[in-house]
Amino acid sequence: MEQTIKAVVRYDGTDFSGWQVQPGQRTVQGAIEGALETMAGQPVRIAGAGRTDAGVHALGQVFSCRWPGPKPPEELRRSLSQMLGPEIRIESLEAAPDDFHAQRSATGKRYAYAISQSSEADPFTDRYAWTVPWDIDRDAVTEIAQRVSGQHDFAGFCSSGSSVETTVRTIHSVVLLDGPAVGPMDATGTWRIEFHGNGFLYKMV
Repeated sequence: MEQTIKAVVRYDGTDFSGWQVQPGQRTVQGAIEGALETMAGQPVRIAGAGRTDAGVHALGQVFSCRWPGPKPPEELRRSLSQMLGPEIRIESLEAAPDDFHAQRSATGKRYAYAISQSSEADPFTDRYAWTVPWDIDRDAVTEIAQRVSGQHDFAGFCSSGSSVETTVRTIHSVVLLDGPAVGPMDATGTWRIEFHGNGFLYKMV
């Protein structure tokens, strides 16, 4: 019996050309759809709550799809994780209402940008943080970041030819936190900027 499923996935995007399926490119969506097709014996298309660019990682990306088989959700989650791991892991998977759609049902998104203040790139954090060897005034960064909080028209950050209906977005918060968003949490001198909003334009953050 066909059912709608909701899944939460985390992945290391280093060796992927982003989330969205692209001809001739290895993508996260493509890998997940490929695994689902192998299990279902027919094409299964998924919808992501958002898209990430090449090399970008995710801790809580949501996707939804119509699953054609009777496989129990937890069994499906384990099978998918085993097929996709270790680069992609399915954190949770559950049956959802028929009208649930990961993109249209999303109420907010969070992006984190990690900065390492090490004098040299660290092999254990380099794929998860931008190495900036000079001093950064974090208080000044915090002050500047608050200027983008609230509701604004971000048309100036939108790529040309975009088909979005409106360029107005609400940024709920911008905070600076110690440690990387992913990777070794004991990375010395690493911190991150987290943006939480109701949505983001392509290349806006």
